Amino acid sequence: MDSEKPHVVLLSSPGMGHLIPILELGHRLITLHSLRITVLVVATDPSTVRSHLHNQPADVRDLLEVVFLPPVDISPYVGPSTAILSVLVLMMRHSMPLVRSSIDGMRSPRPSALIVDLFATGAFDIAEEFGMLKYVFDTSNAWFLALTVYHPHLPESEENRHVVDHEQLDIPGCPSLVYDDTVDVYMNPENRILHEDYAEMGRDMAKADGILINSWEELEPATLKALRDPKLLAKFSLPSVYPIGPIVRSVEPIGGSSFDCGEIILSWLNKQPQESVLYVSFGSGGTLCIEQMTELAWGLEMSGQRFIWVVRPPTVDQKWGSLFKLKKNGLTRLDDGTPEYLPEGFITRTKEQGLVVPLWAPQTQILAHKATGGFFSHCGWNSTLESIVNGVPMICWPLYAEQKMNATMLSEHLGMAVRSKKAGTDRVLPRKVIETMVREVMGRDTAEGKRLRSTVREIQRMANAALEEGGSSYDALSKVVKQCEIKVQEAKERARGA
Repeated sequence: MDSEKPHVVLLSSPGMGHLIPILELGHRLITLHSLRITVLVVATDPSTVRSHLHNQPADVRDLLEVVFLPPVDISPYVGPSTAILSVLVLMMRHSMPLVRSSIDGMRSPRPSALIVDLFATGAFDIAEEFGMLKYVFDTSNAWFLALTVYHPHLPESEENRHVVDHEQLDIPGCPSLVYDDTVDVYMNPENRILHEDYAEMGRDMAKADGILINSWEELEPATLKALRDPKLLAKFSLPSVYPIGPIVRSVEPIGGSSFDCGEIILSWLNKQPQESVLYVSFGSGGTLCIEQMTELAWGLEMSGQRFIWVVRPPTVDQKWGSLFKLKKNGLTRLDDGTPEYLPEGFITRTKEQGLVVPLWAPQTQILAHKATGGFFSHCGWNSTLESIVNGVPMICWPLYAEQKMNATMLSEHLGMAVRSKKAGTDRVLPRKVIETMVREVMGRDTAEGKRLRSTVREIQRMANAALEEGGSSYDALSKVVKQCEIKVQEAKERARGA
């Protein structure tokens, strides 16, 4: 009976990059461990989220209880220069009364655990009130988690060397962070609100009963060891860390989206040779300036390689301009169908070479297709994991948040990607550099192309093994489920004693 199953509440902050892994974790807890799952969603654009849910397999839609919390107004507290991290923290902070009210209304059975993403740790007080276990689900990797938990304890002298002198930041037991790959908080030292918001996230880790991470033991062994070592990062009172990844979307069915052109894309892919197509997308939020879009267009054209490019209208100063909502405006086209922000005649010249797709494409379908041979990506962790589980090498173009750290991990630590250090900076990357990177990653018969494919396929094999029954990630999630089951049993015993 459902009343015998642990009831777990998952809380997601705004943005598809946060919601998707939360939904997939809920799906896994239901299908593999028979838990009852309720997902609370804070969304600025519920229609986009509902569209994504509609495109999920039927068992996901039927088994997950998804509750959309009413929108909150934070406009009095934000401005054009407010950092994205602080925007998310504010949204979640102002949503806490709604979260409490929703959990308070849950009966038969009461939830035994609350799992939140990094921006929602303020909900731990609510979990305490209702006697629930408290978990953080860091939807990024262990290296970023290590930086997050170290930040509140970082000596001022070390922070100054990193921020002012641009020296590398040494994270105990982990790869060092060079300044060119640093996160927003260290690029904006004068923003004390951003600094404190990030520090609070790190401090809140010590309040959790456990930290779930969207990585796996074999991918980041040294960093995970440091997070557990009482002489290194665990000395900051960290709870147990559970690498449960890769948590990724299942392959999306075609149809149902208001922006759907999936059938056209897959029909085109079916006609292309194996591993011949480069997929170009900067995620649900990433945007480029018009000068960089022009250079990217020319670089793709000059490479001569087949491509699918998901384009969004350019922005002036926000690399995350589409994070919260897909924008339908700005798609004016010239006579041959080329959007006005791309080089004139681009569509005509490349009509035999590639597809330009406005706003959205079925990414999981594309990456899983045999014709796809490379992924030109912003290196958001969701997209990175989707590339890994499909064995697709990458070109790194990080834009915001921890994406430069991800790019370094992929290109330098793991060796499954290529990258120009200028990509994603305020400097416009010239078309010739883009052409070179595209040829490098798509060169199936070159030494470098073969090396990239061999490396990513070995990582793919490790990822699959981690998720199988008896694998490291399967066992880690099973331990969390066991704790929830014990919590339910304790509640029953208390009820009998009363």
